[in-house]
Amino acid sequence: ILSVLVGFLAGLGTVLLKNFTHYIQLLLKIDLVKNYQSSLYFVFPIIGLFLVYIVKKTWLKKHIGHGISTTLHAISKLNGIIPRYNIIAPIITAPLTVAFGGSVGLQGPAVSAGAALGSNTALLFHMNTKTRMLLIGCATAGAMASMFKAPIAAIIFAIEVFSLDIAFASLIPLLLASVSAVVTSYFFMGTDVLFRFELIDKFEIKDILFYVILGLFTGLASVYFSKIYFAITNFFKRFESRTKRLLIGASAIGVMLFIIPPLYGEGYGLINNLLKGDHLAAIGNIPFNLDLSNIWIVISLLIGITIFKAIAMSTTFAAGGVGGVFIPTLVMGSALGNAFAKIINNVGFDVSESNFTLIGMSGLMAGVLHAPLTAIFLIAEITGGYELFVPLM
Repeated sequence: ILSVLVGFLAGLGTVLLKNFTHYIQLLLKIDLVKNYQSSLYFVFPIIGLFLVYIVKKTWLKKHIGHGISTTLHAISKLNGIIPRYNIIAPIITAPLTVAFGGSVGLQGPAVSAGAALGSNTALLFHMNTKTRMLLIGCATAGAMASMFKAPIAAIIFAIEVFSLDIAFASLIPLLLASVSAVVTSYFFMGTDVLFRFELIDKFEIKDILFYVILGLFTGLASVYFSKIYFAITNFFKRFESRTKRLLIGASAIGVMLFIIPPLYGEGYGLINNLLKGDHLAAIGNIPFNLDLSNIWIVISLLIGITIFKAIAMSTTFAAGGVGGVFIPTLVMGSALGNAFAKIINNVGFDVSESNFTLIGMSGLMAGVLHAPLTAIFLIAEITGGYELFVPLM
């Protein structure tokens, strides 16, 4: 019963998170703002991060972690006890970060809020530590299931990422939590999904070597992602003043967004357009006179997005933004996979660009989060089938 309750609440929290972000983004698209959209790319992140700073300083007066890492810390060091303010804090601060252009994701905050719900529900009903851990797992599965409408991948995510030591019987609460969160999401959001993609091209054995090479590149990109994250975080630690960090970080993000608009916010538009085969819409209005009919310029821009997404994300965190790393890994992977397929197709071979985009996403997710099974099942679920199971593995 508690697992259903936790799943429902985690699903509700994710719906609130998505809607709050969506409505702020709608507000920023009114005609008055639209006319100055490109120049305001520079200003928006400063406004968003400043609002987060005010919320933290005046209301919370506490540290807000970054979703998955905070939850892992609570599980491994604090017996799964997560402060109550963690339920509300990410739902307020993450949309302010993302909607104003912070280059981070909402999945981490959804997991963070869900985990806090699971922990505090267990405390409310005086559950033991083992049950508390299981309810945290139920909540994280619920958050994932509600975000992507992928209930199987959500259960695997909870078990794999949080290393839950669970018995076979514990799968029942995870299943119940996951399905109740998905039903909640369908009830409030309808059939809208973050990624809508029907697999057209089947896996062909002749492409296997290319998939292996892409796997190696996504592994290297995962190492780059982690190195950049720690390098930028350590650089910003030199500045003791939070205000200084905010101004330097927000200005740097503003410059990056002005030069590379696809880095704005989470980046679902980029992924969906690449999956549809529309790389011009994915790249958007670059403020330079580049010949986008030249495929090698497009490939260079996609590689640039792969490189700078990690920099923009890490800078957003270092400047005080709140978000997650889950979606940025998918954005980087999609750009890398698509660029790789375009290179292959322009040197005399013929491969499916959409399939390589999906495989790139799974590679980065597996490499950065150390969650290969989640990566496999998430891509399988969002494509509605298991045609790509062999290359995903």
